[in-house]
Amino acid sequence: MGKTIAIVAGQFHKDQTEKMVAEALVLASQEGLQVAEVVWVPGAFEYPLTVKRLFQKKEIDGAVVFGIIERGETKNGLAMGQAVFSSLLQIQLETMKPIGMGIIGPEVLPDQISSRTLSFAHKAIHAVSHMLNS
Repeated sequence: MGKTIAIVAGQFHKDQTEKMVAEALVLASQEGLQVAEVVWVPGAFEYPLTVKRLFQKKEIDGAVVFGIIERGETKNGLAMGQAVFSSLLQIQLETMKPIGMGIIGPEVLPDQISSRTLSFAHKAIHAVSHMLNS
């Protein structure tokens, strides 16, 4: 039987994130991964806690995280991205469960988002699949 993953997706820019989730569901199946849950959260700040809670479930072997952190007028997006990436990396190392990063940004411009959604979904699923099967 294949490995089981969860998807955590941010509601900010939901139209784009929904495309990432839809693509990931197809790709996960092709990679032999079962998606146990898709959890929607308000934004990037909620990713680490949500992943950590999911990883407390024995049946969850890994996760992918989808979202977008745009460039704003201040460096808040950059700081948020660094904090979120660092936290997710720490959770991955603590639990020894892989996380596929499908977060576009930080500092992405609005006109750069739509061209990146599918490739980020692909890369996140392939990364978690590779780590689960190696």
